[in-house]
Amino acid sequence: MAHHASVRRLQGEASLHANQEPLVRFARPADFRSIPSATGGIARLACARLRDAGKGMGGVLSGAGLTAAQIDDPGLRLKVHTQIKVLDLAARELEDEYLGFHLARSFDLREIGLLYYVMASSERLEDALRNAERYSGINNEGVHLRFSSDRTAVITLDYHNVDRSMDRHQIEFWLIAVVRLCRQLTGNRLAPRKITVRHVRDRTPPEYRSFLGGDVQFGADADEIVFAAQAASLPLVGADGHLNRLLRRYADEALRDRPQPGTGVRANVERLLPELLPHGKATTAEVARRLGLSRRTLSRSLAADGVSFTRILEELRASLARRYLKERELPVTEIAWLLGYREIGSFTHAFRRWTGVSPSQFRFPERGGGSDRASRPSKRKGR
Repeated sequence: MAHHASVRRLQGEASLHANQEPLVRFARPADFRSIPSATGGIARLACARLRDAGKGMGGVLSGAGLTAAQIDDPGLRLKVHTQIKVLDLAARELEDEYLGFHLARSFDLREIGLLYYVMASSERLEDALRNAERYSGINNEGVHLRFSSDRTAVITLDYHNVDRSMDRHQIEFWLIAVVRLCRQLTGNRLAPRKITVRHVRDRTPPEYRSFLGGDVQFGADADEIVFAAQAASLPLVGADGHLNRLLRRYADEALRDRPQPGTGVRANVERLLPELLPHGKATTAEVARRLGLSRRTLSRSLAADGVSFTRILEELRASLARRYLKERELPVTEIAWLLGYREIGSFTHAFRRWTGVSPSQFRFPERGGGSDRASRPSKRKGR
């Protein structure tokens, strides 16, 4: 009887929440296809936390280039880098070094939307995570969830066309939210065998250790949650095969209906370049290798589209440069690195060619420009 009651509750909740805006959903903006955006649900959680604490939001919103009307509009998508900026500024205002963790601990998981119910109605945890891997694109085109199961059950979060080094609070939100999902869906207080995170902290905060049941390995090569292999076979408390088939049909329709990325070789090149630029690997040879093509075939395919690799690279750098310069706390030296320039002078020369002004003149037109040196040193020395 208890099982049937939980199924009826899940069905009722699904009908209420399946058509709501999910907490996080990424879609393609019109200006450049490879820059992801989000519904801004996490940013709005942070702003709600500011309101609850009696803090003003003016500085946070202006620092992120937003207005109160925009943050209060749940239907308005935000660029991912804007959401990251909101979280960073809100954390400073709240003096909360662990804001992402705290937000993930307290929000209603049902706000994730349709994806939550597809996962919750799955038979086993492995099925739920496979469904998350398949359908997370409905919610998120900037953070990709991958699941693998062999000797252990591994959940990996990969950033796509977003500079991971600039983020800390958003990724911690995602990692804690995924652990909460696994626990809630199984009715089991699962303790990860290991959690690795790319960004650096001096130590594992005590509240992280208390919640997770162990230490977090910071400064690692991947953002991963590792459970014992047996966790994958755990049954879910709300499993309902009929409901799951129905919801997966809705999810398949949502995948088909969402805006599709460009297809063809040019679109594939545009998707690859942003993640290769900061590492100095945005070359014809490297892109061709990742696409499984020879350099000659890649060049010929682009020529058939009436474009060259050099032109695509130049247009991308110009587009990203303008966007990064709007983030006034991001040093010009760091922007140069993100765009694949090893010398700030090379970036300045290129930006003048694109726009007719220097990076500082573009960033501070009211001051008439000024020095192109950043107000704080770059973290990318030696790169």
